[in-house]
Amino acid sequence: MTPYASFYFFVIVGILLIPTIIAGLQGKMLRKYNAVVTLIMLAIIFSDKPKQAVALALFAIWQFILIKGYLTLRQRDNKTSIFCAAVILSILPLILVKIAPVVPALKSTVFFDIPAIKLVVFLGISYVTFRAVQMIFEIRDGLIKEITLFKFWEFLLFFPAISTGPIDRYRRFQKDVEKPPSADEYKAMLYTGINRIFQGFLYKFIIAYLIKTYIWDAAISKQATFASFMTDMYSYSLYLFFDFAGYSAFVIGVSYMMGIKTPENFNKPFLSRNIKDFWNRWHMTLSFWFRDFIYMRFVFFATKKKLIKNRYTISYIGAFLNFGIMGLWHGLTWYYITYGLYHAILFIAFDIFERKNKKHKFWPNNKFTHVLGIIITFHFVCLGLLLFSGNLGRHF
Repeated sequence: MTPYASFYFFVIVGILLIPTIIAGLQGKMLRKYNAVVTLIMLAIIFSDKPKQAVALALFAIWQFILIKGYLTLRQRDNKTSIFCAAVILSILPLILVKIAPVVPALKSTVFFDIPAIKLVVFLGISYVTFRAVQMIFEIRDGLIKEITLFKFWEFLLFFPAISTGPIDRYRRFQKDVEKPPSADEYKAMLYTGINRIFQGFLYKFIIAYLIKTYIWDAAISKQATFASFMTDMYSYSLYLFFDFAGYSAFVIGVSYMMGIKTPENFNKPFLSRNIKDFWNRWHMTLSFWFRDFIYMRFVFFATKKKLIKNRYTISYIGAFLNFGIMGLWHGLTWYYITYGLYHAILFIAFDIFERKNKKHKFWPNNKFTHVLGIIITFHFVCLGLLLFSGNLGRHF
């Protein structure tokens, strides 16, 4: 059963969470019961995908052994080489999944009559990997000092977010489960959670459906013209937002019903004044993950080691690295990679513009420029999302 794809999924979740809701209204959190609910829901989600269920179990075991082992080694010796090896081993399954479509050897390699790639692929591998790798980074920083098997899989396999964003952080998640909300706080969370689920229905099953069915599909089926190009660009951008924001609303809503304040993923991204503002509003948990664990790490390392003297050059290389990897994460296709590089160029161009404007003041800060900035940013973003869709080439 695909998460959040049918009414029956929500009925099952609602029935299973009745004890959780009753306990929450009394100011209690049933952690062990919620863990059982997670196992039941994972069994339902993967009931028609037994090979993926096995892959998920093997992945979780692999990550726990790796994280527990790295935690032990980190307490003895904090060598960078050990940290890098742990990160590489943690993301190795995801790398195999991403490169499999373009590496014939992975398709043809057989182990016990099972194609090698099927040993690691499962629904939601990207988001689960992000959660696991984040734990390795925070162990490296000394922020995670102990980990138990129960805490590990309670976080890693949290079923509301198993297949999609938002991407939570281990320490933030643990604060929620170790300090349950009071009865009054839970009432507010339950109200918010139910509202977010209804918002998800509105976004995904009504608005996104109508845009795709009656506007976007019609645009891409027509002969390429300027009008079809603009319709394709606008409609796909809006469809992608409402579809993904709808999924995120479902995740947040169910999480709140379980007493977990899963972070927001979207904050009115099409009202962004510039490209930096956009990435602080669009798929925020992914954007912040890349910012914290790729961009900032590279900038800190390059500055500390004095690899390059100019701090702006370091920042711009970091931007290409950050957005380039983000593009590769989506898939090894020209349009995903180009999409990442496109945003790196926009990010750098705006930074140069912003620095020159501070000196020369040619772009005043007023209501007119604010609105104009939103309009300009919106069109650059929509063009990038059209590139992301892979449909840009059909218009030329």
